[in-house]
Amino acid sequence: MDYVGHVIRPPSEAYSMIIQVTVGCSHNMCTFCGTYKDLDVRFRIKDWETVKKDIDEASSYRHRFRRAFLADGDVLILPTEDILRIMHYIKQKNPHMENINMYGNAKAILRKTPEELKAIREAGLGVIYQGIESGNEEVLRRIKKGAFPKHMREAAAKVIDSGVKLSQTVLLGIGGTELSAEHARDTGKLLGEMSPDFASALTVMILPNTQLYQEYKQGKFVLPDKFGLLGELRTIIKNMNVKRKCYFTSNHASNYLPIRANLPEEQGAVLKLIDKVISTKDESILKPEHMRAL
Repeated sequence: MDYVGHVIRPPSEAYSMIIQVTVGCSHNMCTFCGTYKDLDVRFRIKDWETVKKDIDEASSYRHRFRRAFLADGDVLILPTEDILRIMHYIKQKNPHMENINMYGNAKAILRKTPEELKAIREAGLGVIYQGIESGNEEVLRRIKKGAFPKHMREAAAKVIDSGVKLSQTVLLGIGGTELSAEHARDTGKLLGEMSPDFASALTVMILPNTQLYQEYKQGKFVLPDKFGLLGELRTIIKNMNVKRKCYFTSNHASNYLPIRANLPEEQGAVLKLIDKVISTKDESILKPEHMRAL
């Protein structure tokens, strides 16, 4: 397999066929992300022959993949005809394949017409994963996300209207102590307005090869402590007034408290659990530092 650099995927794609279609991220400016900062090459789209060869190799394995994930960070930025070509070939080589998923940032989604998204869905697209990080405009400006709540709302509506499932992630702690309350409140409200099929919270990890690390070293960014992060998690869930069913998780390796909940039905029970942990400050319930990871 022609994997270049760090090939990342959502946790839910652990058992999927991973086909790297692009190398890196076309934006690659987020202050907290170090995934592609050390690559020797700029963002690029792999040529068809390389992608085709990888599909052939992966399809030859004895394991019968039922899902595929197209990496890296910006596959949806490809021309629609190129995406369809890749998806059709995967299905041709793997007739049992149930769906093919990918990341999609707000800009890439908004570039697609409703007809293009429908065509990609009909070709097998099951889920678009989108990292929104925060619902607060100032936080998004500081982390150089390249999109604001307005764009995220439009992109979410476009995906949902196309019939594709939407999975969104947010970052606990990304506003620092300075904007912690605003970040959590606005993030919960934005998630409620967008009402994705799936939503998950990760905790920001400060990596040495990032701008955020430099801000941290200079004292310009202070990460909330573990109970401050739990407070953010509580505020996000409290403000998530979703309009349809949403499966919410915080079971990523970076988090202190793993949660799985169907919203809105289990919203009250989850809030009670978080309140109990915060009020008792019982760290035995929380994940130890040595078990946390990206």
